[in-house]
Amino acid sequence: MNKKYRIMIVEDHTLLREGLSTMIASDPQIEIVGGADNGLDAVRQAVALKPDLILMDINMPVMNGTEALIDIKKRDPSIKIMMLTAHKAEEYIRDCLQSGADGYVLKHSTRDELMSAIHIVLNGRTYLSQEVSEQIVSGYKGTANPRAQSTWQSLSTREREVLKLVAEGNTNKMISSLICVSIKTVEKHRSNLMKKLNMHNSAALTAFAIEKGLLAKD
Repeated sequence: MNKKYRIMIVEDHTLLREGLSTMIASDPQIEIVGGADNGLDAVRQAVALKPDLILMDINMPVMNGTEALIDIKKRDPSIKIMMLTAHKAEEYIRDCLQSGADGYVLKHSTRDELMSAIHIVLNGRTYLSQEVSEQIVSGYKGTANPRAQSTWQSLSTREREVLKLVAEGNTNKMISSLICVSIKTVEKHRSNLMKKLNMHNSAALTAFAIEKGLLAKD
């Protein structure tokens, strides 16, 4: 029997949480293993249940979703966390991505988009709703971060190539095979990119790659 992905849903509105659980559990590859209505309980359950993925809202009582995201990632970085929220303002998106979110989906997304996003994140890639990507791109252009702009000019052809491959969701092993270098070399390029661009995860790199035209927005 194939292993099922274990998912936890963190949402303070009971009807929405139960509705999401029913909808997502209809996928034969997925098992709902827990649910919480506040960030603190989310952290406790994440530690106890060790799910493959947590879907989490931002606005919640006791501890908000961003705080819970940071806490969970510190305790177990292997747990993937996708924010499922109504917030599409740039500050919310950036806070979550900088805090380690593996995806960011808006609540008005369709069922098909949500299920697709879940599987993309479970398979190690980053997922951002199109509106979210556009918001981040708009933010980059609006703020015109001097450091990011000047650093972009200094990136080598190989670094830009690695950035594009990371943004496409390739693992270090896959990138190693594609550009014929060792995994350690890929890890070094990736680390250098994050330091140069002052970014801390693949989601932020993906958004930057979109802004630079390296990756289609779909």
